[in-house]
Amino acid sequence: MNMASGELLQRQLRLERADSVSTGATVRHVDQLDTDTLEAFYESLEANRTLAESDVDLEAGDIIVFTEYYRVVCA
Repeated sequence: MNMASGELLQRQLRLERADSVSTGATVRHVDQLDTDTLEAFYESLEANRTLAESDVDLEAGDIIVFTEYYRVVCA
């Protein structure tokens, strides 16, 4: 099985509910996400799956406001 080196190094992100938001955290409302990131966000919540960092405009530590607060963390 051959894998490109980029596939091996691609970081995965996951969403977790956040009970609090630290001062200085990047907080974005769900309607501020670009179309591709918004679609990936919804799919991740529905299927409880990770996101490829290169596929979304999100970084570890970001807080997304939806029906609850979700923190983006490295998987």
